[in-house]
Amino acid sequence: MHTTDLSRGDSRAADPLKSARETSSGQYQELKFSIHRKLLDRINLEAVYSTPGDRVRQEIRPSVAKLVNEERTPLSLTEKDRLIEEVLDEVFGLGPLEPLLRDRTVSDILVTTPRLIYVERSGKLERTPIEFKDDAHLMRIIERVVSRVGRRIDESSPMVDARLPDGSRVNAVIPPLAVDGPLLSIRRFGGDPLQPADLLRNLSLTEGMLELVKACVRARLNIIISGGTGAGKTTFLNLLSGFIPATERIVTIEDAAELQLRQTHVARLETRPANIEGKGAVLQRHLLINALRMRPDRIVVGEVRGEEALDMLQAMNTGHDGSLTTIHANAPRDAISRLEVMIGMANSNLGTKSIRQQVASAIDLFVQISRLNDGSRKITHITECLGMEGEMVTTQDIFVFERTGLTSEGRVAGRFKPTGVRPKFSDRIKAAGIELPPNIFQNVIEIK
Repeated sequence: MHTTDLSRGDSRAADPLKSARETSSGQYQELKFSIHRKLLDRINLEAVYSTPGDRVRQEIRPSVAKLVNEERTPLSLTEKDRLIEEVLDEVFGLGPLEPLLRDRTVSDILVTTPRLIYVERSGKLERTPIEFKDDAHLMRIIERVVSRVGRRIDESSPMVDARLPDGSRVNAVIPPLAVDGPLLSIRRFGGDPLQPADLLRNLSLTEGMLELVKACVRARLNIIISGGTGAGKTTFLNLLSGFIPATERIVTIEDAAELQLRQTHVARLETRPANIEGKGAVLQRHLLINALRMRPDRIVVGEVRGEEALDMLQAMNTGHDGSLTTIHANAPRDAISRLEVMIGMANSNLGTKSIRQQVASAIDLFVQISRLNDGSRKITHITECLGMEGEMVTTQDIFVFERTGLTSEGRVAGRFKPTGVRPKFSDRIKAAGIELPPNIFQNVIEIK
C-alpha cells in the first residue's frame, strides 16, 4: 500500500516518460556521456559534494550549458534543456532513473536489464522507454546508491539492501549471482506518510475497521500485520504507529530504516551486514535483545522473517504490550504457521505445543492486507487470536472482505463485512477508556 498521490509531483515530473530520452539513439548517448566526462574534468568533485544538493546543481548548470553549446551536434532548445538535465542527473542523482524518482505516481522501479525498466503505478506494472547505456552505466548508479549508506557491493558481496534519502528501499544484485547483468529494485515510500483519510478514500477499509484498529493500538494490544510482497504492510504499520500516544517511548527495529514515525520520542535501530571479512553483522535478534535494555514502552519491528520471532514474542509476553510488526503470509492462519517455523529456527528446543502457547499468549490481533487483481490494496481480514484449544491456536474473524466479482471497468467488487462477533478484547479497550461505536460490528459496506 504505497503512498501514491496522483495530485502530487512537480511540473517537471508530470510525465517522466516524455521528459526522459525519446530515442535510444547511440549518438545521443555518446553525446551525453562525452559532456559528462568533460564536466568531470573541469569541476572539483570534492567541493561539489560538500555543497548542498539543490544549490550545487544550480551552480554547475551554467557549466553544463556551456559544454552543450560547444558541441557541434545540432540540437533544439528543448533537446538542449533535456540534455543538460540528464547530465546533471548523471552527476548528482541516479541518472536515467531520476525522472521516475520525481514522479509521485510511481511506487516501484524495477531494472531487469540496462534496457528493460519497469515501474508500478496503481498496483500495475508497465514498461518504460527509459534505458541505461550498458551494464557499466547501471553498475555506477548502483555503487553510488550503496556507497551513500556505507554499504558495498562487489563480487565477494554481490547482494545489498540499502535505502535512498527519502526512505525508499533499494535492493541490488550483480554478477555472478545475476545472470544477465546487474539487477536493481527500488521500493518507493512517499515523503508524506499515508493518512487514515487516504485509506478510506482508496476503499482499503471502512470507518468501523479503522476505529477498531485505532482503539487496539491505543489499548496496547499486540498486533501483527500480514500480507504478501507489495501489499502495503510497512505502509500500514507506519500508519498504525501514528496512533501510539506521543508520551510513550518507541524503539523501532528494521533491516532498512523506512518507518516514518511522527512522535518525538523514537529510538531507531537498524541491522548491519557483515564486513568484507564476514564479521561484525548485527541481526534483528541482537537489536531486539538490546532494545529490552532501552526502557521501551513499545517495540515496533519492521518485519519478522527469522529467529528474532522468538525474542519478539517473549518481549510481548513480558510487559512490552502494544508492540507492532509485519510478516509475510497469505492469511492470518498462515501467519501463525510462519511464526512457528521462525521460532523453530531459533534453536530454542521448544516443543510444538510450547511454541503455539507463546504465539497464542503474545498476539492479540492479526490484520491481513492483500493486493487484489486490479492493483488495489484492501484489509481482507481483521482476526482476533483467542488462545489455545487443545493443541491448536484458535482465532476468530471480526471483519472480512468478501469478493463478489468484477465491475465493468475491471475493478474488484465486494463487501466489507463484520462477522457479528464482538471480540473478547473489547473489555481491554473499554478498560483503556475507549468507547467503540455501538454499530461497529454490524454495518456491511458494499464496494461496487
